[in-house]
Amino acid sequence: MQQHIAALKESKYCPLWHDQDERPDTLPPLSEDVSCELLIVGGGFTGLWAALQAKERRPDADIILIEKTFVADGASGRNGGFLNASLAHGETNTDHHFPGEADRLYELGERNIEELLTTLERYQIDARYERVGETSVATNQGSVASLRATYESQKAGGEDVVWFDRDTMRAEVNSPTYLAGLWHRGGKNGIVDPARLCWGLKRVIVELGVCIFENTALNEVVPVGNKRMKAICDGGVVDSDKILMATNGFHNSLRKVGRSIIPVWDYQLATEPLTQSQLESIGWHKSRHALSNDANMFHYYRMTRDNRITWGGGGAVRYYYNRSTSQNCADIPERFEQLSREFFDTFPQLKGIKFSHRWSGIIATSTRFCMVPGVAYNGRVAWAVGYTGLGVGASRFGARIGIELLGYQPSDILDMQFVKKKALPWMPEPMRWIGVRLTQLALVKADANNGKRGLWLKLLDRLNLGFTC
Repeated sequence: MQQHIAALKESKYCPLWHDQDERPDTLPPLSEDVSCELLIVGGGFTGLWAALQAKERRPDADIILIEKTFVADGASGRNGGFLNASLAHGETNTDHHFPGEADRLYELGERNIEELLTTLERYQIDARYERVGETSVATNQGSVASLRATYESQKAGGEDVVWFDRDTMRAEVNSPTYLAGLWHRGGKNGIVDPARLCWGLKRVIVELGVCIFENTALNEVVPVGNKRMKAICDGGVVDSDKILMATNGFHNSLRKVGRSIIPVWDYQLATEPLTQSQLESIGWHKSRHALSNDANMFHYYRMTRDNRITWGGGGAVRYYYNRSTSQNCADIPERFEQLSREFFDTFPQLKGIKFSHRWSGIIATSTRFCMVPGVAYNGRVAWAVGYTGLGVGASRFGARIGIELLGYQPSDILDMQFVKKKALPWMPEPMRWIGVRLTQLALVKADANNGKRGLWLKLLDRLNLGFTC
């Protein structure tokens, strides 16, 4: 049996983050009709942060949160745990979609992370945060040149960045594929255990008086006159003044929300804990960098507290026809085999190591490659969705926008283009699937050609739509 297949043989289909003794009991589902001031739909980062911030701004607010399965079961408990301050996926994307707001969005992103970490301390939430920054590695000569140009520009701008040539990068983390590296050392970027973050927020909002119903699916949202909303759920009806839709990549009964995003499936692996000799062979345990390779179809990977490696992204990422979020897409052997093969290409010295966990999750991707907030029903329903891979940090800010749109101490942030500008809707099927698949294949080809982009990608770049996958 080939090494990359044998390494998966005993793996469990379950997010590593879920497989912990600290996982809390699931709360009972809705079983009767109820009423409240604010209903939050979704028990992931956005919904949990929204409940907490609404309670902090208005302690007497009567809030109910419903979750279709259990808190942290969606993307919030299935990501890599990379905490990043970015709200809009970099300067180029920001300047195109929100001209003139780059500096403000940068400041808001930095402040958001600072406030997030302060909140964890205040409520004693142990999310296993490690302030390790973020490190990009070059695996071809094109990305060496690209990273070097980025380093020189950011260094000249006063940012705390560190350049690694081939030998120094391999001394930090030993891989024969590494040709250079760029460490963004400043700021508060780092890694967390995403499920522990969700569970900590769940504990806190329950203590503050939020009522949570898990295993409660939403079927429909309808207005009741001009002042109230009705959410028809499995088990009962919730009558409320306002609703925050925190469903992200999953089904949303509001059509304008669904048109603004597509669900992109991402797959991840986790190794068994590395032995001391395995740790010494790569040296990563000394720096604990949060890593990604500088590529279009990039991998992201990190170490856990117990010295496992989690490994995700790369060419296994997929969009499935007609926005499928079916569990038929979740555990596909070919996706994990591809990830495993790419892992051993990067770390051949770890031959013989086994993967203990494999899992998948959904990245909600918008055409502007960052969150899409919005409001409907004369300010009674709001949403913040489509974080496009930045949800660990940006979801707190999205939750803030969502509750401010609903009237919870609104600020001048609501006047920004970032909030007011509508996202371009995704095209209908079958053109949507064809377009995304063609783009993914073009991105893979560009990665194999030192980053050189073909005509299709150049066209998308002109339209600022080149980061589809």
